[in-house]
Amino acid sequence: YLLKTHVDQNVPFEQIFQVIKDRFLGTELELGTDAGLQGELEEIARHLKPGLSADYIASRGEYLNAKMIAAYLGCDFVDAAGLVVFDEKGRFLSEETNELLAAELAKHEKAVLPGFYGTLPNGDIKAFTRGGSDITGALVARAAGADVYENWTDVSGFLMADPRIVKNPKAIEKITYMELRELSYMGATVLHENAIYPVRLAGIPINIRNTNAPLDTGTFIVSEDEYAASAGSSIITGVAGRKDFTVIAIYKNMLTSEKGFIRRVLGILEEYDIVVEHIPSGIDTVSIVVSSESLTGNIGDLIDDIEKKTGAERVDIFADMALVATVGSGMAARKGVSARLFKSLEEADVNIRMIDQGSSEMNIIVGVENKDFETAIRAIYAAFESERQ
Repeated sequence: YLLKTHVDQNVPFEQIFQVIKDRFLGTELELGTDAGLQGELEEIARHLKPGLSADYIASRGEYLNAKMIAAYLGCDFVDAAGLVVFDEKGRFLSEETNELLAAELAKHEKAVLPGFYGTLPNGDIKAFTRGGSDITGALVARAAGADVYENWTDVSGFLMADPRIVKNPKAIEKITYMELRELSYMGATVLHENAIYPVRLAGIPINIRNTNAPLDTGTFIVSEDEYAASAGSSIITGVAGRKDFTVIAIYKNMLTSEKGFIRRVLGILEEYDIVVEHIPSGIDTVSIVVSSESLTGNIGDLIDDIEKKTGAERVDIFADMALVATVGSGMAARKGVSARLFKSLEEADVNIRMIDQGSSEMNIIVGVENKDFETAIRAIYAAFESERQ
């Protein structure tokens, strides 16, 4: 509430804060609880006047909501500050957090914790990125040794494809941690991708549930072993993708016999602070796939550096590319999956510009032009959706 309030800059701080204060106190009154929000809001106002970080401001809505919900449910309120911890450079400390949370949660039969923030060594509030409450929930599930981590959101789990692209895509009843990581990376955003690691480490399944449809079973995210024991004959789990990539195609004769070539290329990209997404390669070529946004204003100098420092004979740039990932644990054991996928794209008149497959054989990524992105997803979905159980 505090961070997202959009108001005229000439409105006095006290007036803005009063609106926020009235909303919280009104909600507390309607719930018939006494969470002590009046005193909490006065304390926040005192802290805000000297000026504090955006992370502190953003965290206070979550903090106040958690206090109110704890009072309403008759649970203990446990602040994440001092339990979810980061180092002085803002890097999350996983094991330290797990030890602190486990020790504190052992003292409470029922507790409510605010999500998405923790603290730096000096006590300042540090927030996760957007959707970070998913991460806090996973951390608490691991620390408590939970049987399952239920993540309640506004959708009934994951779908095989984006419903904005594919009409009425089928729901995914069960998916592995690894499959979810692949789909989340490629744009499926129901759950924060970093929320998977803590519970995967502890072998705790995640159940994505819909707050507005509580009877829906949602999607279960499970280990590879559990999935294999009950998955049936499904070939693919889902199709997802993202637009606006650029492929940097580097050509050099006898490239495969030259030691350190790719290392030098990656070193140049690191100097430009460019993150590499994929690196498909051939005998005398290597293609570097990067976000188009990361190349803004750098592309001319980058090409010059690659040519000078690696001796590349030619560097070509292919912009306006999209990546589409077809993901499924069942693909590795099935013949003809690639043939069916490529045939579906051919029949949809989609030109494949790049092909990349992970070593786990769990995903096949194709590069297509941005204009063919939606068509490609619909074609692949139609080729496999009938076999999803």
